[in-house]
Amino acid sequence: MTPAERRSSLGLAAIFAMRMLGLFLVLPVFMLEAGKYPGGDDAALVGLAMGMYGLTQALLQLPLGLASDRWGRKRVIVLGMLVFAAGSLVAALADSVMGLLVGRALQGAGAVSAAVTALLADQTRELVRTKAMALVGISIGLMFAVALVAAPFLTAHIGLSGLFFVTMALALGGVALVLWVVPPEQHQPHTGARASLAQVWRHADLRRLNLGVFALHSIQMAMWVAVPALLVQAGLPKALHWQVYLPALLLAIVAMGGLFGMERRGRLRAALLLSIGLVALVQLALGLWAALGAAPSLWGLGGLLFVFFCGFNMLEATQPSLVSRMAPASLRGAALGAYNTLQSLGLFAGGALGGALVHWGGAGGLFAATTLLALAWLALTWPLQPVARGAGH
Repeated sequence: MTPAERRSSLGLAAIFAMRMLGLFLVLPVFMLEAGKYPGGDDAALVGLAMGMYGLTQALLQLPLGLASDRWGRKRVIVLGMLVFAAGSLVAALADSVMGLLVGRALQGAGAVSAAVTALLADQTRELVRTKAMALVGISIGLMFAVALVAAPFLTAHIGLSGLFFVTMALALGGVALVLWVVPPEQHQPHTGARASLAQVWRHADLRRLNLGVFALHSIQMAMWVAVPALLVQAGLPKALHWQVYLPALLLAIVAMGGLFGMERRGRLRAALLLSIGLVALVQLALGLWAALGAAPSLWGLGGLLFVFFCGFNMLEATQPSLVSRMAPASLRGAALGAYNTLQSLGLFAGGALGGALVHWGGAGGLFAATTLLALAWLALTWPLQPVARGAGH
């Protein structure tokens, strides 16, 4: 990478990290802590307050991606981060579950993922773009691990409202990074936004990638409905689950060196298909384990999570990189907005359907469904055309 590319990649990855750390800190404790608020005895309302972020995020990713094409990336990112900070403040000051719901909805309205990813694509060459996208994916994964360790400790000292104040501070820190660390944008605003959506949705390979990210995050969320219980069955207390997650994640990050080697040899499509295959393999193994009724092994679960994180991290780097290459530069915000919309809908669907599948079919039924989804995704993606260098420019 050139110095400017490193500065842009690290700065934008840090923005993603600060925003996602704020979100992840709340997730492990929200259901328990929100129950202490007025209205907290209504489990449906508490669940709605927790999930409202994903719903408003899904609704606004595409409009804000289009806005970044027309009015510039940085302007949209700063506005979105300020809305996210305002939502955090509302949630921090909330005195009821309904107040938390309003705060979470406002947080989701700061849907800047598409604009941030589009800015990263604008400021990096194709040769290093997957590596830049991987930095973002790695930063998100690390923040997830940090949150698992830090959330219970912080909640014990500052409570749920304190966590939202921390989230607000992190969002304002992200605004500072956009203004003073990330290099000036070279993007030229695009005024022909009316045709953007039609062009994005007519593109067969972009549709494949959009449906792919929906499948990936549906599987991820559905998995985590059942994986914590499997770890408990294997003898690891809930408070120590990070001792499996963190090593598996860090080892998978090291293994990503193989992805960059495949990209240098022009085999990014092969890396994508391999990654989907790894995700499918893990779902199949977990499903067979559950179907046989055998007691789960801690080492076996750790190994499968390592393989899953290898596939997941590679997909988090390759899919947005391919979207940015396939879409013309003037439509990157729209294309990545559509991509992030399907990602948010996948998170919502995976959580909702995962719970229902476990309720009706147990862990075996859940993993049977995720295996079928992963195999259907692999079949859908197989016809994807290799992307020639220079596409999207």
